[in-house]
Amino acid sequence: MAIEKLAAQGGSWGIAFLVSAGIVAEIIAKACSSPQTLEINAKTRAPTLMKWVNLGTLEAALFVGIAAMADRRYASAFIAGGLLEAGITYAEYLHGRQAGLNSLEPGTEH
Repeated sequence: MAIEKLAAQGGSWGIAFLVSAGIVAEIIAKACSSPQTLEINAKTRAPTLMKWVNLGTLEAALFVGIAAMADRRYASAFIAGGLLEAGITYAEYLHGRQAGLNSLEPGTEH
């Protein structure tokens, strides 16, 4: 579909483009940082790190819920996207924790 047709239908190709690019950057940065830290230091920090994963998941659910209530037209999209990303992220952390606990490599914190 031509960009001008998207704009005529009330959509904004530019905003969608930036949001898509931004979310890819956020997801890659998240996957390369915190789950990796948990894996590297699981033997010394797994309970604390998982506490913050759980709190972050609750915080994310609050924000997704507010967005869904504020813009009911897209509530199902907010909820579906939030649930999918929460599930993926939580699985990454669980994998990082288990891999770290099973690893024979030393952590970076003592």
